[in-house]
Amino acid sequence: MTEPSTPLPPDVDASRAPTSVAPARSSHDRELPVSATEGDRPVHAPPASASDATAADGQPQPAGDEGVLSEDQVKLALRRVKDPELNLNILDLGLVYGIRVEGSVVAIDMTLTSPGCPSGAEIMADADRHLRALPGVTDVSVNLVWSPFWSPDRIEPRVRAYLGF
Repeated sequence: MTEPSTPLPPDVDASRAPTSVAPARSSHDRELPVSATEGDRPVHAPPASASDATAADGQPQPAGDEGVLSEDQVKLALRRVKDPELNLNILDLGLVYGIRVEGSVVAIDMTLTSPGCPSGAEIMADADRHLRALPGVTDVSVNLVWSPFWSPDRIEPRVRAYLGF
């Protein structure tokens, strides 16, 4: 069986055309990240010079990746952590009670759906792993808290509606 050929434009001599052409890439093809976390990392472009590193309020910012870690980046990382039983992320479930970013140190306070949650250790380990994968993070602390006790009322309203609560 022969491969289908692409018709040549009328001004191209068929005898001079290449015999094999590399297949065209679709717009959906892309290179996959080399490591499991490389594709999850946000891309940061350091400022051109220290004098260019100013925030919107005019305050100077440290050059390079130091001090650029934000609470929003932490939230994005935590959205990748899912409760394996519900297949919903821990932020939408309302399991994260607090996020603190102090330089390159990240600390979160979180709970579980119940004290006997069989996936508790897995969820906490995933949270730790995703936070440590963020560029610039040097230390992570995942604190398990039980007060206030979790209830379905803590689930994001749009997710609660999706679940039928």
